Amino acid sequence: MIWRVRRVLTGHDADGRSTFIADGLAPNVKEMTPTFPGLALTDLWETKGAPASNAGDADAADRPVHLEPPKNGTVVRIVEFPPDSSRPAQADARAGFKAIGAGHAPDRKSTDPMMHRTQTVDYIIVLKGEIYAIMDTGEKLLKAGDVLIQRGTNHSWSVRTSEPCIVAAILVNAKALGSSKKTSKKKSAKKKKK
Repeated sequence: MIWRVRRVLTGHDADGRSTFIADGLAPNVKEMTPTFPGLALTDLWETKGAPASNAGDADAADRPVHLEPPKNGTVVRIVEFPPDSSRPAQADARAGFKAIGAGHAPDRKSTDPMMHRTQTVDYIIVLKGEIYAIMDTGEKLLKAGDVLIQRGTNHSWSVRTSEPCIVAAILVNAKALGSSKKTSKKKSAKKKKK
């Protein structure tokens, strides 16, 4: 069963005084079935630029769930990762990424179907359980209370216990990061021109 999140929103009344405008279970939940049952994203809020606007009462998360924030924007979400043991053997990760508007994100060269990269800085806060953050060159176990700052890196996740892991994720749009090989070639080309 997907972990449901209470979301409380503030705003301003007609006289400009602070008030609560919503209080209830966050309505924007996407379980990644049939590709990854038990993997669920609950989007809580989205901003579309910086500085963000605090005007109006519109629910900024009332739109289809998508992996990355808009250009210059942010997304705040809760992610529930099920145990690896519950992942279907024939899970189609590419279809899962495509379903959340991120068909470009998977690393097609990796043997890990969840390995992907986004154009974001992600603040990942483990709320419950434990999860391995996996990079191209290693992995780290994160437990409740730990924070990972994910900076546009190729990454994946693994829950090796029998309990799901719940994380809060704040995704901030970032500039695309080219590979180090491309950067090195550009620097070499500039040196040769001098």
